[in-house]
Amino acid sequence: MGVDATGIWEESQCAIPGEICPSALATSVMRREDGRAEVSRGHSSSCVEERRPEHEGRKGTDTLTDEPDADRKAEMPEDSRKRRGGTSPGTGRERQASAAAEETSRSETTMLMEEVLRRENLKKAYNRVRSNKGAPGVDGLTVDDLGPYLKQHWPRRKEEIRNGTYQPQPVRRVDIPKPGGKGTRMLGIPTVLDRFIQQAILQVLTSIFDPHMSRSSYGFRLGRSAHDAVRQARQYVEDGYRCVVDIDLEKFFDTVNHDVLMARVVRRVKDKRLLKLIRAYLNSGIMREGIVQAHTEGTPQGSPLSPLLSNILLDDLDNELERRGHRFCRYADDCNIYVKSTKAGERVMASLTRFLEKKLKLKVNGKKSAVAAPWIRKFLGYSMTRQKIPRLKVAPESVRRLKAQIKEVLRKGRGRAISRVITDMTPLLRGWMQYFRLASVKVTFELLDEWIRRKLRCVLWRQWKTPRTRAKRLMERGIEQVRAYTSAFNGHGPWWNAGASHMNHAVPIKWFAQQGLMSFLAEQRRLIRLS
Repeated sequence: MGVDATGIWEESQCAIPGEICPSALATSVMRREDGRAEVSRGHSSSCVEERRPEHEGRKGTDTLTDEPDADRKAEMPEDSRKRRGGTSPGTGRERQASAAAEETSRSETTMLMEEVLRRENLKKAYNRVRSNKGAPGVDGLTVDDLGPYLKQHWPRRKEEIRNGTYQPQPVRRVDIPKPGGKGTRMLGIPTVLDRFIQQAILQVLTSIFDPHMSRSSYGFRLGRSAHDAVRQARQYVEDGYRCVVDIDLEKFFDTVNHDVLMARVVRRVKDKRLLKLIRAYLNSGIMREGIVQAHTEGTPQGSPLSPLLSNILLDDLDNELERRGHRFCRYADDCNIYVKSTKAGERVMASLTRFLEKKLKLKVNGKKSAVAAPWIRKFLGYSMTRQKIPRLKVAPESVRRLKAQIKEVLRKGRGRAISRVITDMTPLLRGWMQYFRLASVKVTFELLDEWIRRKLRCVLWRQWKTPRTRAKRLMERGIEQVRAYTSAFNGHGPWWNAGASHMNHAVPIKWFAQQGLMSFLAEQRRLIRLS
């Protein structure tokens, strides 16, 4: 008997320790012509959960209701809601079908561990962990070590997971500086084996929870992105909601209450083995400098499960905002609510602060949260103009972050050829431009182009070192002798000379383009043409 590259037993092998015979499970999923998934009898896959057709019609932001059963009514078929009296001939059958569907769903969610450990799901998780790469955890195993480890140890680990005896290892704590140098952010890096298991769990839970989440939630969801959130935010402002309630949750990922979170997970997951494993990951502890610290709250960033668990918890906030009829966009813990006046915004801020602290046990950061105009605040790195039809622009803080990153690249590139420095800088510039391609205010890109060219001219001036060498290099680049020597001996510093006319003439824009330097303004125009 053998294993494949992931260390997972081939399906053709039945009588194997720790493996369920595929023929006994009969886990075939048939697709009806209408495109919905139908689970055959004996199917153990609980991730195939029928998407409610009324999900797209969840209580929208245009409706304000105080009825406690509003969401339940919205999920009823429209023709049933319109009936005023009597019982239609099909009502009894509909109730029986609904009860049967509920029973099927309940039985599926009690067998989720089998779906997590299904070979196809594990192979997908293995490939995802491999492609994500990442640093090793506390055991030192790298992503390249995962395949050989699974070949040798997976049958035993799989049996431990199924029996509920598997114990995750502590995460390795890494502190990274926050943007702008304001403190540090803690990352928790699980071992590569735990990342593999968490990824397998994530794939199953996503299919269960994601279909029921709000359409105004954009973070870490398939088919949704930060760009979608920014576009929707701009649309709300264009529609007249020109005041934003910007809520900042204080140390959100570090302060999530485990009991509150698990209470929301158990709403849709009934498999006690899987619930126990998720709780074990939450309580696995953090290792710092060789000492394991107990972990009683929080879902440290760095694990595959963390984004989904944060969305599950904050889905209650989405439901509350929808129930009140608010227009909002949420990306992970970054939530903006759009209202028509400052007075309304202050009322919303006060009531949501009470809701978050009382129901979800989360603390709102009063210093960073605010009620203000959208063009004063930033959302996901973007800001906007104050025109009636607002245009998106890059927030000033995002520009400062980019400049800090460019300075770091230039600092490391001292003494190297400018062409090599530009090559090292290009991936950063292209990635930044790709993210901010929605910005239509071009002045930011013009100023950045000028600043980058001046920084590179400054590097050249430093590399030339002595006044005589500088004069020689200026003459080689077409500057007449008298002007070259006057400029080289002017006594000003590198930054002043980098912006002076002699360096602009000696090192023109065309020369930078020949060296491969990307122009933000030219790239923006290209992306606009493509869109």
